[in-house]
Amino acid sequence: MEPYQLTLAEAARNIEAKELSPVELTASVLSRIDAVEDKITAFATVTAELAAKAAAAAESEIAAGGYRGPLHGIPVGIKDLYETAGVETTSSSKVRADHVPEQDSAVVEKLLAAGSVMVGKTHTHEFAYGAVTPTTRNPWDLDRMPGGSSGGSGAAVAAGECFVGMGSDTGGSIRIPASVCGTVGLKPTYGRVSRRGVASLSWSLDHVGPLTRTVADAALVMNAITGYDRSDPASVDVPVPDFTTGPEVDGLTIGVPANYYTERVDPEVAAAVSAAIAVLVERGMRVREVEIPLTPYILPTEWGIMLPEASAYHQKMLRDKADLYTDDVRLYLEVGEFVLATDYLKALRARTVLQQAWREMFVDIDVLIAPTLTTPALRVDDPSVTWPDGSTEAATDTYVRFSAPANVTGLPSLSVPCGFTGAGLPIGMQIMGKPFTEPVLLAVGQAYESATDWAKLAPLP
Repeated sequence: MEPYQLTLAEAARNIEAKELSPVELTASVLSRIDAVEDKITAFATVTAELAAKAAAAAESEIAAGGYRGPLHGIPVGIKDLYETAGVETTSSSKVRADHVPEQDSAVVEKLLAAGSVMVGKTHTHEFAYGAVTPTTRNPWDLDRMPGGSSGGSGAAVAAGECFVGMGSDTGGSIRIPASVCGTVGLKPTYGRVSRRGVASLSWSLDHVGPLTRTVADAALVMNAITGYDRSDPASVDVPVPDFTTGPEVDGLTIGVPANYYTERVDPEVAAAVSAAIAVLVERGMRVREVEIPLTPYILPTEWGIMLPEASAYHQKMLRDKADLYTDDVRLYLEVGEFVLATDYLKALRARTVLQQAWREMFVDIDVLIAPTLTTPALRVDDPSVTWPDGSTEAATDTYVRFSAPANVTGLPSLSVPCGFTGAGLPIGMQIMGKPFTEPVLLAVGQAYESATDWAKLAPLP
């Protein structure tokens, strides 16, 4: 086994025991990038020289007894929305082609303080406004999409090009690539992780979080990046737990949707999630059927908030550099200009009603488990799905349909691999919870992961 094939937790244990050096680990990851990046194009920028210097510094510090913790010496990829001092941060857009920040984003500051080694900036759908990431391919099938908008991070983690890929999630943009690339993706509770220094898509729906190979790896990253930050107006001052020590799952109650997540969903996806729930029942969890409330209002609320907020953020850039935006993103931004203030305010009020309804639904359950997405990875040359009832959904529309509820409500949501289609494409299940109960979600995810072998599988030779 090559060092890049280890999990983050395994690599961290080897580094702490001085059985593996950060220099050796980083060299292995950079060699892997050299070997597969021309097929995947997960990175907007590879920072090989900076990574080598950081790895050497980590090695010296650890040798001198200055081990900082599980992320010390671990190669990470940072979504190109995150500000990185001295390194281009383009949001995968010509609009910001020459943007070089002077300061790191809050999460990057925390990762570097933990000793992480940044190997590059991962591609996003332009300004995170889409679920396709057209620059990048899915490592399980190069003719398939990696999802988005954090498609570069999902593809890079899946292909062994980094151990952590930081993402952002406004309508599913961490969980979508996690599901179709066969990785773990955690969207924390709204306000749990600071978004300072991350380009906004929709400030009242934006979340940031990690994509990793295993649930245990995600918990280690959460331990490093969480905490109150007064410079982010959405940041919530709540206690920060040890995310690696969740509760026993025996006796917890799973909410299984009777509607919404059962509608227009690929049969192989539905079967894999049902089988995953059965595994958790064997681990002592109980099942309770629940009705998802107010379902006709979920997507109108998501789009009714996101469209005008995105257009407000981009208004000046759109006036100055409209020709530099890609056609699909420019169209979204232009449409957002026509959303009435009264309609935006109605969407905000609808969100409050939805949040209350979901709080009531969670009274008798600990987690809600459902498919992360309606379908596995779609083909690059056929970016849509046609359902048996004759309806057709474009890629972004179908990908967002099951992930948007956690953004509208702000609830934490974890996507965990739960199987493969007959064509060999990954399937993800989504575990949602009450506010700030990430340790519960991670415990459930790890209980499932430990009972299966999905996390041990990897794409590409």
